[in-house]
Amino acid sequence: MNDLNEPASNCCTRARADPPDDAGIAPARMAPGDAVTPEYSGLVTIEATEFRMGSNSEEGFRADGEGPARPVHCDAFRIARHAVTNAEFARFVEATGYVTDAEACGWSFVFQGSVSETVRCRAERTSADAPWWLQVPGACWVKPEGPDSNVRERMDHPVTHVSWRDATAYCGWSGTRLPTEAEWECAARGGLDGRTYPWGDTLTIDGGHRCNIWQGEFPEVNFGSDGYLGTAPVHAFEANGYDLYNVSGNVWEWCADWFSPSYHRVTRSANPLYLIPTGSRSMRGGSFLCHSSYCNRYRVAARASNTPHSSTSNCGFRVAADCVAGAERGAAGERL
Repeated sequence: MNDLNEPASNCCTRARADPPDDAGIAPARMAPGDAVTPEYSGLVTIEATEFRMGSNSEEGFRADGEGPARPVHCDAFRIARHAVTNAEFARFVEATGYVTDAEACGWSFVFQGSVSETVRCRAERTSADAPWWLQVPGACWVKPEGPDSNVRERMDHPVTHVSWRDATAYCGWSGTRLPTEAEWECAARGGLDGRTYPWGDTLTIDGGHRCNIWQGEFPEVNFGSDGYLGTAPVHAFEANGYDLYNVSGNVWEWCADWFSPSYHRVTRSANPLYLIPTGSRSMRGGSFLCHSSYCNRYRVAARASNTPHSSTSNCGFRVAADCVAGAERGAAGERL
């Protein structure tokens, strides 16, 4: 059983200490010249709707602020069917010369079971409370397990080692934005209000896996019975009722909001967006490292966070957009 008094944590992620960044905007580190802003394809429209957001379940982590569950209204919006892929991010980098936070810092966090013995010997353990995370020199989106790895055979997998700032830069280039927490959960539920997962309340259906998470004894033994030990292709597993893929497991997904355990108690019920800086940005969905014994956060109501500059081997993002051309969401101080 989960410890309901467990302090809010970064779950299966690790945080990099951030320099001051009051605006929370990704830095301009693009190559000289005009940024490319293509019309982003692959978005589905979620019509204006009211749904029950959050959870009162005992499975949840009380300190994360998963509840109380409450009715929330979302105006119509568009959201990507899947997380941004390595191929899509590569086009962004090729067009702009963008340098990610992991590349600028020279390292990123990688799960210990993913790296080669050579990399493991050179990496640093990050902390005693999460020894499975390694600070790996040279790890970045194109070298996700360190210098001796690449993404050539994983172009249809979600891009990882991208910070919130990197994700925001990509959105600026592609003419999109990050979804709010409310939009993300509304879309992830796929029309199944109040359910634990995007497909219902049972983790597996007729013995079949519906998401990419850890099976075995975390962090030492992963049987990979869902077919994957690391990330899976973005179209793996069955889509939810709104035709979205992998909203549970695979990789964490950045959201637009600052993270607050008080979210459900202080934000308004119509189009909520938490904009008071707290030092950490919200993430949703869980990852391939989540396991019920430690990180039962692949439930649709579950929440987590990390600092805006942080990057890990299990965090990516999917994009969203307004339905009305030119509409603006999330101006600083505009909404709670």
